[in-house]
Amino acid sequence: MKASAFLAGFTGLLFVSFSGCNKHHEEHHEEAHRVVATTPVAKDVTITQQYVCQIHSQRHIELRALEGGYLEQVTVKEGQAIKAGESVFTVLPILYKTKYDAEKAEADLAQLEYNNTERLANDKVVSQNELALIKAKLNKALAKAEQAKAELNFANVKAPFDGIIDRIHHQQGSLVEDGDVLTTLSDNSVMWVYFNVPESRYLEYKEKLAKHQDELQVELVLANGNKFQQIGKIGAIEADFNNETGNIAFRADFPNPDRLLRHGQTGTVLIKRVIPNAVVIPQRATFEILDKRYVYVVDNENVAHQREISIQNELDDIFVIKGGLAVDDTIVLEGVRQIRDSDKVEFEAKEPAEVMASLKNEAE
Repeated sequence: MKASAFLAGFTGLLFVSFSGCNKHHEEHHEEAHRVVATTPVAKDVTITQQYVCQIHSQRHIELRALEGGYLEQVTVKEGQAIKAGESVFTVLPILYKTKYDAEKAEADLAQLEYNNTERLANDKVVSQNELALIKAKLNKALAKAEQAKAELNFANVKAPFDGIIDRIHHQQGSLVEDGDVLTTLSDNSVMWVYFNVPESRYLEYKEKLAKHQDELQVELVLANGNKFQQIGKIGAIEADFNNETGNIAFRADFPNPDRLLRHGQTGTVLIKRVIPNAVVIPQRATFEILDKRYVYVVDNENVAHQREISIQNELDDIFVIKGGLAVDDTIVLEGVRQIRDSDKVEFEAKEPAEVMASLKNEAE
């Protein structure tokens, strides 16, 4: 009798224990389906793309000796700014100097001969035909002298445009030959910044340039991390794609009034473009399966359905959606890992503005 009572009590204890476990399991199951939900936001988003770039002067040329000889004068210093037409180097070409002196002497002699013949012609001593012959001889001598002078002027190397002198390769007194590089001259008033763009971005930029060229802002970040103060614009696009990389070279033009930028620098180009009325969601509301992105969309019966989405652009904390979502869809924001497709959920709704404000780097 006592044994039967003991077994009945033990059975009741087991029943209560298992019942308690089932109740706890059900409560835990319900808690797993409580999530936080929100809706996508439609807003203008500024997208920034970065490209490593090379900075070049709009004009960067070599100044060479046009004639051989001794470097007689160096009238500039390295790093000096000069104006167009200023003399930079003077070479003393011995042969051309001698030739010019000889031709100048011949021209002076022909001038004296012409003057004497002209006086005799006025006195009717010689004929006008003889005077014309002497005149032709004088013109020929003068022409040869001018030619020798022009050849001699090749020795005076002048700046073809305003610019900055680079390193001087030959000092005064050096013997230089025809074609020797004396220095380089850079026009840094406008800098040409070259960078490579993939084909997909090229198509986007071309479409943007065709419609709203002024809205495609180009900024330059220098090697020290600071932004260059001037805003650039797309100046040119090369004709051919690089078949190995799939890129094409762009050129952005930057004003350089303070001559801060120099030929050969490097930096990073930032291109900003605005996507109007873009559909935006937080990245944490998504999950990835086999390189595809998904969200859970909650229907009117509070059932979560897995839905594939396509991403147009990725920022630090948000995705710009290309397709798969509308602004009136309700998506699971927190608790994505706790549910499965077709699960019934209870959710706390968060306003999209509140969600976006809490992100670390909200899109501009």
